[in-house]
Amino acid sequence: MSIADLAPVRRAREQRSWYFTDWAASAFQTTVAGVLFAPYLISIAENDVGENGHLHVLGLSIAPGALPSYVITFSTVLSALVYPLLGALADRTERKPDLLAGLAWAGAVATGLLFFLEGDNWAFGSIMFVIANLCAGAAVVVSDSILPQISSEAERDRVSSVGWAYGYAGGGLLLAVNFAVVTFHDALGLSTETAVRLSLLSAALWWAAFTIIPWRGIRRRPPVEVTHVDGGLLARSFGQLWATLKDLRNYPVALSFLVAYLFFNDGIQTVIASASTFGIEELGFAEGTVLGTYLLVQFVAMFGAIGFGRAADRFGAKQVILAGLAGWMAIVSAALVIPAGSLVPFLLLGTAIGVVLGGTQALARSYFSLFIPRGKEAEYFSLYHAMDRGTSWFGTLTFGLVYQFTDSYRPAIFALIVFFVVGGLLLLRVDTERGIRQAGNAPADVI
Repeated sequence: MSIADLAPVRRAREQRSWYFTDWAASAFQTTVAGVLFAPYLISIAENDVGENGHLHVLGLSIAPGALPSYVITFSTVLSALVYPLLGALADRTERKPDLLAGLAWAGAVATGLLFFLEGDNWAFGSIMFVIANLCAGAAVVVSDSILPQISSEAERDRVSSVGWAYGYAGGGLLLAVNFAVVTFHDALGLSTETAVRLSLLSAALWWAAFTIIPWRGIRRRPPVEVTHVDGGLLARSFGQLWATLKDLRNYPVALSFLVAYLFFNDGIQTVIASASTFGIEELGFAEGTVLGTYLLVQFVAMFGAIGFGRAADRFGAKQVILAGLAGWMAIVSAALVIPAGSLVPFLLLGTAIGVVLGGTQALARSYFSLFIPRGKEAEYFSLYHAMDRGTSWFGTLTFGLVYQFTDSYRPAIFALIVFFVVGGLLLLRVDTERGIRQAGNAPADVI
């Protein structure tokens, strides 16, 4: 008598739970990091400027319009130090879902405290955002390391793309509610500031509540094939990190992709982080209009992620990612000349961003997972996310500096084309088949 293979059924059940990690975390990425925080922080900072219209921080003169970029830059530099240690620790515990949930809930608490951001207390808001952003990226490191455990190589692009689609659906749904709150704040008896603060609080509650689903639905798995390192858990984590960095030279294709990803993802993340500031400060749109456009981006990106996943099944993830990077180059070029106050071109630009946004990120995640040796998922994804997350320091620093020198967001956003060009050229050199062999993984159906 044959016994049915129930492994695919169990994987599918875990995959459905895992999708809600993106659904939950996207509340922070859209409502907070993507739309409301940067322009609101600028308005708070403008209440504390000196005679020259600048903030004075540690002897430095900072334009309020550049402050969010510098805050994001600091958060990302800090994450580059923390995430690799977290990855080493995560691969040494069977309680990855618990670690994922704990980080998400800590980030949600910091996000909730942004409700108290008012007056001229921009320093408090900056600190809370750094904590929330750091926790958000750390939770994603753990979440992404679970992806290879709950999907086969053949399923990887589809599962990753559906996860991103869930993220855009969840983040977009909450954003739609917040769009209504901010747009119709007068009818609700709220000031604009109170509406924004309530929206920030809603993102914290959403993130915390929906994290319960993956926490309960993903199995705890014992670590596998972990290099022996003496000492306690923290000592072993530092030791494992050192072992991973030394071991990375044995996987040159994975390293090559990480370098390419450093560039093109910095460009993507900086566009995401700066889009609302660009729309409000440069093009002169109201916060409600930018929120509505961001909602459009979320809706289009949900289908874009699924479409890119299907295209990868036919053409291979690498080719589809390269096509997406060409789209990003066209987007930042269009931003240089888009007319101020003209809504239709702005909506078309948002639609184009939505098409390429989810697909390039989802496929980059699943593509990199093919190059990771078994048992080292969190460590390698920690290096991946040290170069990542709505939070890139080369890109945001470039954006902030160009704005500081030109006093315009147009050349600042166009300058990001360098990241897409360099990232695309480096990606062209990545040998997919060789990288899969080096990691000892099963070959994908389409290379």
